[in-house]
Amino acid sequence: MATGGITILVGTTKGAFLISGGDSRAGWTVSGPFCEGWPINHIVGDPATGALWAAGGGDWHGAGVWRSLDGGGTWELARLTRGTMDDWAENDPDFAAMIGWNGEVLPFTDTFSQIWSLGHAHGTLYAGTKPASLLASTDGGISWEKVEGLSNHPSAGSWNPGAAGLVLHTIVADPADPKKLWIGISAAGVFATEDGGVTWERRNRLSNSDNCGHHDHPAAPRDGEIGHCVHNMMRAPGAGDLLYQQNHHGVWRSVDGGRNWDDITEGLPSTFGFPIRVHPRDPDTIWTLPLNGDSQGRYPPDAAAAVWRSRDGGASWQDLRQGLPQQSCFFTVLRQAMAGDARDPAGIYFGTNSGSVFASLDEGDSWDEIARHLPTILAVEVLDRA
Repeated sequence: MATGGITILVGTTKGAFLISGGDSRAGWTVSGPFCEGWPINHIVGDPATGALWAAGGGDWHGAGVWRSLDGGGTWELARLTRGTMDDWAENDPDFAAMIGWNGEVLPFTDTFSQIWSLGHAHGTLYAGTKPASLLASTDGGISWEKVEGLSNHPSAGSWNPGAAGLVLHTIVADPADPKKLWIGISAAGVFATEDGGVTWERRNRLSNSDNCGHHDHPAAPRDGEIGHCVHNMMRAPGAGDLLYQQNHHGVWRSVDGGRNWDDITEGLPSTFGFPIRVHPRDPDTIWTLPLNGDSQGRYPPDAAAAVWRSRDGGASWQDLRQGLPQQSCFFTVLRQAMAGDARDPAGIYFGTNSGSVFASLDEGDSWDEIARHLPTILAVEVLDRA
């Protein structure tokens, strides 16, 4: 369960796990699985209260958000949509009795199958769904409403699914302004609101359309835009509306809240990857984990793992390999599976689809495997209750 200090929050295909390291970020202990073995696409926590939320589901369970107010000791589920198990239970009283099905009417019927992302800011909990929509809760995840301004965006009819479907996977808040929010949808791109979700602007513009190169890949930049398959996005601290994103085809930087994007991929071994991470205090320090390509296996180039760091906003990159496997390494690190703490030096953590969690307590210079043999890891976040 979550205790004082650092707890790594891990979402997997077989439930949520908590990895506790205390104030010293050492002696890591794993607890779980929680959430009755549901697939958990994302898990976040509130450092002020210790509340935890874990979200996911799928075709069998439907979609839902789990909540714990005691550090993971007990969990309560808010089911939001139906799954196949509801269809079975409706037609089979014995099965209904076995699973304790009560025939409740769920608030969003069957309009989406999963929650893919969570965000907590200014007293509001947000959830991104598959197919893509945005939900908001002002009572800690008990009840939810759809943010209709996004669903009614004029471009909504043209949104195309990525390989995993049409998913709203990234939610980025402005810590100083509760009305400002950015979201990422694969494959519809980046959207931003500055009026609390009433209206949304699509923000995928290349800063220089003549300098984007020429690629045959369908997700590559073209037509003055960077490509709509954003994989992950993060806002930099203390630097206005500075954003970074790992796209399906490159790493990008925007100094104006996503209105224009600059390609900062040069120096990396590939254009493809999933996560991006920004330093908690230095807006020019970022980390990413390139993979060899979407149709080449989606593992580290040359089967040798490296996290790549830039100290100058993407102008140059350095590969960080100490403690990471350098041969026969075929894991994937997914879009929400890299996180960080705000200690000094900052800790960086990532989880793999082979069930390992790696930690660096020196900003990426060296790495230790702090957990292994977990189920496929879908998300990693950090709760720090120092």
